[in-house]
Amino acid sequence: MKITFLGTGNSQGIPIIGSTHPVCLSKSFKDKRLRSSIIIEKNNQIFLIDCSPDFRYQMLRTNYNKLDAIFITHEHQDHIGGLDDIRPLNLKNNPIPIYGLRRVLQHIKHRFYYIFTNQKTSNISNLSINEINDTPICINNIEIIPLYIWHGKLLILGFRIDNFAYITDASSIPINTKNKLQGLDILVLNILRKYSNNINIIHTNLLYDSLNMIQYFNPKKAYITHISHFLGFHETIQANLPKNIYLAYDGLEI
Repeated sequence: MKITFLGTGNSQGIPIIGSTHPVCLSKSFKDKRLRSSIIIEKNNQIFLIDCSPDFRYQMLRTNYNKLDAIFITHEHQDHIGGLDDIRPLNLKNNPIPIYGLRRVLQHIKHRFYYIFTNQKTSNISNLSINEINDTPICINNIEIIPLYIWHGKLLILGFRIDNFAYITDASSIPINTKNKLQGLDILVLNILRKYSNNINIIHTNLLYDSLNMIQYFNPKKAYITHISHFLGFHETIQANLPKNIYLAYDGLEI
């Protein structure tokens, strides 16, 4: 199985428009982060988790040109804003199945109503809706386990395939989900910043919080994503992390 990080930034990305913060002015490519999203390749299947507003550019720069399924963690703009740009991929897979919670799919159908109309008059994306519940999904003998996560008061999804798990925008993880995160080779988890006097309760906000959570699950390796400029420079933070924990960066393949 191969994982490609299409984007590793938070909702604004890095650099932020107009910002003079030192991290936003960094020349290092590892400090330039598009909105968070990954691609999973397994058994010749290509799965996308979240379709960010940067989706078009992410696909172009990584040379991907097909998708077999899209999985959506939740309905916020930085996770669904690129859905209109799947149109060229429909030439190879039409329609492309999209999976999410009922609430999320209803939001997508309202937001992108023209995709789901019966009166299409132009070249419009084509998606087939598939509701996720607490039951694993099987696509061509690949099992995808949905993971219920809390994003503040909003119930969202993470996903596990084999011994790999992807979680973003988490503020807390229910005990039933914790039981599904044992025995991991790789865990991907979100973090916004190193420290703050104003705790953002809708995310696992601080580096300390994320490191404690990673220690609890004890994966062989962990990667941090959904990063804001307030975390600091990539190389500085990476140099001070435990040896099995890494900051993900755009374009990273594992």
